[in-house]
Amino acid sequence: MTESSAADDQQEIVKLDTAVPQTARIWNYLLGGKDNFAADRAVGDQIIQTLPQLAENARLSRAYLTRAARYLVGEAGVRQFLDIGTGLPTANNTHQVAQSVAPDARVVYVDNDALVLAHARALLTSSPEGVTDYIDADLRDTDIILREAAKTLDLTKPVALFLMGIVGHIESDDEAKSIIKRIMDALPSGSYLAMYDGSDTSEAVTEAARIWNASANPKYHLRSPERIAGLFDGLDLVEPGVVSVNRWKPDASTPSDVIDQYCAVGRKP
Repeated sequence: MTESSAADDQQEIVKLDTAVPQTARIWNYLLGGKDNFAADRAVGDQIIQTLPQLAENARLSRAYLTRAARYLVGEAGVRQFLDIGTGLPTANNTHQVAQSVAPDARVVYVDNDALVLAHARALLTSSPEGVTDYIDADLRDTDIILREAAKTLDLTKPVALFLMGIVGHIESDDEAKSIIKRIMDALPSGSYLAMYDGSDTSEAVTEAARIWNASANPKYHLRSPERIAGLFDGLDLVEPGVVSVNRWKPDASTPSDVIDQYCAVGRKP
């Protein structure tokens, strides 16, 4: 890292309001990370009291990302990833998984959290053969995302769009579908959408979401599995379709219990 980029990172960190809980930092806490503050941990602890298994659910959701990335690189032959709402770096980040299978894979991350930006510059490095880049933008800023992503990705070739746990921040289904459509319309046939989000399939999860939304920023809106399936309109779902994250192409170590995080992978015809 250069002195100028280090200074930029420091300026970004100074902008943080550590008294206001943030989604990326709460999720980092639930995953066992250390990049969080007292306000984030307080919300996380409240949620865990209501839904003790949430930390495990967070890890299972992360494991789904790993399996989806390996499938898309190893079986679908994708070499380009656009990961929006990447969150704070942890183990098995998208570029690490993709480049472990195909070292020439190119990955662009998108987020708009100041701490995520600082860590991304420092930690989201690439294999010598591949490329990893970062865009500071909101999910709704589709024009900016596509314009900046095109500097790293070849948008005439298939791209895997990752929206892991982020679409829940969009309350309206129509708005969420519009955002996804604008991005997928800019990608060629053979591109993929992979995503997961929290579902309203249990009272405990609904209560956890209420606690989250009372304190954290931005707010999070649960969807039914049927509404999550609707976000894939126009895409061909990869088997097994819309399922609990631990039932999407599980490996031998994946528990079989259904959890309240649903996912799917869809291919653009």
